[in-house]
Amino acid sequence: MVKLYAILRIRGQSDTPPDVEYTLKLLRLHKKYHLVIYPAEQPGLEGMLEKVKDWVTWGEINKPTLVKLFKARGRASGGIRITDEYIAKVFAEQGIKDIEGFAEALLEGKLVLHKLENIVKPVFRLHPPRGGFDGSSKKPFNMKGELGYRGEKINELIERML
Repeated sequence: MVKLYAILRIRGQSDTPPDVEYTLKLLRLHKKYHLVIYPAEQPGLEGMLEKVKDWVTWGEINKPTLVKLFKARGRASGGIRITDEYIAKVFAEQGIKDIEGFAEALLEGKLVLHKLENIVKPVFRLHPPRGGFDGSSKKPFNMKGELGYRGEKINELIERML
């Protein structure tokens, strides 16, 4: 199993330094509440997360949350919703039949989401969290804030944002 990081932009664009904005652009986090998924072993990812830690939150996404994310917010090229039929048609040669199988392939490392951008959009556009944030959106997670690394608790936040 490959660890997948779900990286979510919490803060907006104003007063963002140019180097941080560039790093967010490289991560494809152009707007507030956009989420991307990368393998934790991606070269250079740790340094990028360190650079943008005051604008994003991230953690390890689990399979049930990943499946819900694809069903609710997954889009293909052209803005088409991702369905089991679409996944079965596009990934027939890999033997993937539905969204659960697609999520399993991502978690096993057989597929990498950001390299499938002509098939599946790598950015998920989420709603603000229901009930609001639990802490300040300007403080680190370990200081009762929302920013930075949060581990498995990212799944709770994502489910509130679907």
